[in-house]
Amino acid sequence: MKNVNNTESLTIVIVLFKEPFDLINETLQNISGFDIIIIDNDDNHQLKKKILKEFKIHKYILNKKNNGFSAGYNQGIKLSTTKFTLVLGPDCLISPKDINVLVKKISLYQDALIVSPTAYDKKNELTYSGGPLPENGKMDKFLELEGDVCVESALGACMLFRTLDIQKYDLLFDENFFLYFSDVDLCRKIKILNKSIIQTKEAICIHQHGNIKVKNKFKKIYIREFNYTHDMLYYFFKIKNKQNLEIIKNFQKKIKSLYILLGLRFFTFKYFDFIKIYSRISGYNKFKSRYLNK
Repeated sequence: MKNVNNTESLTIVIVLFKEPFDLINETLQNISGFDIIIIDNDDNHQLKKKILKEFKIHKYILNKKNNGFSAGYNQGIKLSTTKFTLVLGPDCLISPKDINVLVKKISLYQDALIVSPTAYDKKNELTYSGGPLPENGKMDKFLELEGDVCVESALGACMLFRTLDIQKYDLLFDENFFLYFSDVDLCRKIKILNKSIIQTKEAICIHQHGNIKVKNKFKKIYIREFNYTHDMLYYFFKIKNKQNLEIIKNFQKKIKSLYILLGLRFFTFKYFDFIKIYSRISGYNKFKSRYLNK
């Protein structure tokens, strides 16, 4: 099989939001031989100018409104016309050699709708790549692979698809998820279809988890806690079985105590804790207004 970077068979979709040039520059250096689609949810014209000066980008879209990573990925995926599509986080490094391994694997496993690499951090330590769905176990164990393995969910920062499968099986991300859980939600859909998700040890990526690029510390806490709370509750709400509805009910019971903690943290000047609790309450209230009050 020919290397995919010597053909026109693969498109890489990257969604940006406030990433510094140095970070995205490192990512793009590794994959410059591929068709690349960049969706910038920050409408950053200066960053676009810098990137286009250094790299050949197939399509570069500036969004005036940030509709979230799920919407951004979908926007890029719909523009892909090649045989394979790879969604890649802007802070996820992968080499052409490892991309070729992913293509080889998805070509080998016809029942697989996603193939993903094994992730390491920059210290070359194994980190989370895939595992169970949230309702079936904690997503905190690192799989010690010997080769290829079927997983229930894969890391959304690096997923390879056959582009035709995206349309055939409706493998777009649910845009009601703004930042979190859209990858595991998609993987759950694949499980329902009785199709496979493969994680392989033969391909690796370097990924830094949960590193939001917003500089303001309070805003960073708010973005993380607000969106994680909303997206987590929405994920369990979508499934609507007894176990998951119980998770939502238990969170609802905690709201009153969170309001009390919010006041205590404010009057004791613990503002980081205050923002964290306020963000969680706000995330719950958005979820409640969108789904529980209908």
